[in-house]
Amino acid sequence: MSTLRQALLGIALVGVLGLLLWVQQLRVDNAVTAAGQAKDDARTARDDARSSQANANTLQQALVNERDAQAQLRVQQDQLRQGLAKRERTIEELKRENSELRDWAAQQLPDAARRLRERPAFTGASAYRQWLSGRGPMPPASDKPKQ
Repeated sequence: MSTLRQALLGIALVGVLGLLLWVQQLRVDNAVTAAGQAKDDARTARDDARSSQANANTLQQALVNERDAQAQLRVQQDQLRQGLAKRERTIEELKRENSELRDWAAQQLPDAARRLRERPAFTGASAYRQWLSGRGPMPPASDKPKQ
């Protein structure tokens, strides 16, 4: 019986070794699959990083352009303020020098011109749009406004 037992133990040992080899092969296959997935994930992450970097560079350039445009607008605004101040000084000097101009400037605006300058306080763009659309048509240029 000892040979039969040895044969059975040998067969059991070969079976256990075969089972171990099969389990190990499954683990190796799983590791290879996981490594391939990890490579794909890394490639996708690199592509996403490149895309994000390109977007960041584009946004950075847009920010630089926007700041340059704002600086130019500030310079232009300062120039316009200086020009306006100069015109106002010129008008005041002319008023001091010319009595006809001073009398003309002291008069009230005609009704038609005054109506153009009148507008209610608006609470938003829609209120302004409603006010504009609710106004009557402009009179033709040939009509003389009543004074």
